[in-house]
Amino acid sequence: MPYTESTQAALSPIKKGISFSKKGKANNPLLIFSLVLWVSLANVAFSQTSNPVLKLFPQGTVLHGNIPYNNDTLKKHLLDIYLPENAKEKIPFVVFIHGGGWLVNDKYADIGYMGNTVSALINNGIAVASIDYRFASQARFPALIQDCNQALGFLCKNAEKYGLDKNRIAIMGFSAGGHLASLQGLANNNKVAGFFMGDTVQEYAIKAVVDYYGPSELTSLGSSEDPKAPEAILLGASPVSRPDLARIASPVTYVDKNDPPFLIFHGEKDNIVTNRQSKLLSGWLTANGVKNELIIVKDAPHFGKMYDTEEFKDKVIAFLKDALK
Repeated sequence: MPYTESTQAALSPIKKGISFSKKGKANNPLLIFSLVLWVSLANVAFSQTSNPVLKLFPQGTVLHGNIPYNNDTLKKHLLDIYLPENAKEKIPFVVFIHGGGWLVNDKYADIGYMGNTVSALINNGIAVASIDYRFASQARFPALIQDCNQALGFLCKNAEKYGLDKNRIAIMGFSAGGHLASLQGLANNNKVAGFFMGDTVQEYAIKAVVDYYGPSELTSLGSSEDPKAPEAILLGASPVSRPDLARIASPVTYVDKNDPPFLIFHGEKDNIVTNRQSKLLSGWLTANGVKNELIIVKDAPHFGKMYDTEEFKDKVIAFLKDALK
């Protein structure tokens, strides 16, 4: 609902109905309700107009923007919820985790080139919750995965409020976000206390993971000996010099037979995160009897619209509809 003149017109009868005594007290018994309604409408309107990717979603998509999920004022502790229009029952949802080498970008970033896919999610009755998290330059591992679990915990606790089905959850991540999505999905049933703020362990109903070109084993990254590489900043030391930390932060560490199914995409010509990372993850999943499919995208680089074709969009939707049914 854009904040336009029509919005102002809709709000004006409310504002006209408010009067005050000389002492500043409201004479209208509906004052509090009116003020709350006005602020709520204004906040929704502002979120709609300030969101740079909403235009990629189907017309009528309901946005709840910039929701604090950790009861603090950190800008990196916000999330957005995109809901299908006129949803009449609890709906499954996908948690969308952005990439950026654990160091840059935000909850809008990867949506920008995945318009076909996010639009199809909404059109197929699946909500999208896109989250921000602290950068590794702000807080070292495991802070980032703690943020992911905190955001998911908030969504589950407030599922009724937003019409979400907390028993049908999928995680989708890109690059560094693919690493976090895989880590969250795989470690979910291991109940790793350090992956939660205050060591308050929670297991969520994660039914599927879609991983786009995420690192899966940090010591085998090409830059794993470089103390200035993103993965070294993530850990506070290069993975090769601290393989113990790298093991804790590597998704493949947590693969077991009870994990959710995976759909994995990786570029044939990815020169940032080699597709060997996804081949390794797929191999571990297969060895443990976990359903998974690895798609090596011909000629594709590390990210971009080559991952948002009709073919791959249909793959994602079919995979999620089956997993979240």
